[in-house]
Amino acid sequence: MKKIGVLAIIAFSVVGISATAQKLNKKGMKKVLFVVTSNDKLGNTGEKTGFWSEEFAAPYYELLDQGVEITIASPLGGQPPIDPKSADPSAATEDTKRFDADKVLQEKLKNTHKLSTINQKEYDAVFYPGGHGPLWDLVEDKSSIALIESFYTNNKPVAFVCHAPAVLKNVKVKGEFLVKDKKVTGFTNEEEDAVGLTKVVPFLLEDALTQNGAKFSKIDNWQPYAVEDGLLITGQNPASSKLVAGKLLKLLNAKK
Repeated sequence: MKKIGVLAIIAFSVVGISATAQKLNKKGMKKVLFVVTSNDKLGNTGEKTGFWSEEFAAPYYELLDQGVEITIASPLGGQPPIDPKSADPSAATEDTKRFDADKVLQEKLKNTHKLSTINQKEYDAVFYPGGHGPLWDLVEDKSSIALIESFYTNNKPVAFVCHAPAVLKNVKVKGEFLVKDKKVTGFTNEEEDAVGLTKVVPFLLEDALTQNGAKFSKIDNWQPYAVEDGLLITGQNPASSKLVAGKLLKLLNAKK
C-alpha cells in the first residue's frame, strides 16, 4: 500500500510539473500583432484591392512555425479584403497554398480584431503586410499611427513589407517623422510603374518616405531585399516577405 501511495504521489507530481511547464511555455511565448487593411477599393479604378496574400502568408507561417502567437487586427475588424491578383494561381507559392488550405487561419481572418481596441502592451512586436489597400486607409488611420508610435517608443520591433512601409508616412516620434535618418526600403517607384499604377496610387511610397528624411535604398525590381535599422524593419516587395520575418524573429529572440 505504501508503495502504491508513493507511486501515486510521484505521478501526481509529474502531472503538476508538466502542467506548470506548459503554463510557463505559454507565458514565455512571443506575441506578434499583424495589422491588415480593410480597404478593398483600388482608388477610382473600379477594381478591387486589399492585402497581398504572399506578404501575409510567408511571414505568418515563418513566425507561427517558430512558436510565435499571432493576433490579426484591421481598421474595421472582421474579414479583411485580399487583393484578387495575389490569389491568382500564377502568383501562388508554397506559403499561399498552405494559406488557402488553412481552415483555422481562414476562420481567424473572418474575425480580425478592430484596430482601435488593440493594446500595444499585450504584444512583443507588430507586423504590417502590404498590398495596395493600406495606401487608402492605414496611412491615415489614427489608431494605426498611434499604435506604431507606441510600439516603437516602448522598445518593440515594428516591421513592414512592400507597400506597408507607406503607413509610416504620418508616424512621428517626439515631433519628428519616425523614418527621419532611418534606413528603409519599400515598393519602389520603378516597381509601381511596372505594375501600371503610378497615377492610381494616392502617392508614391519611395517619394513620401524620402521627403520625410528616410535613407531609402533599393535593389532591382522584384528581388528580395530587407533593411533593418534598430527596431525598424522594412522589405521592398513580396519576395522580401520572408527576409522581413526572419529579421523580426531574430529581434524577438534577442529580447528575453
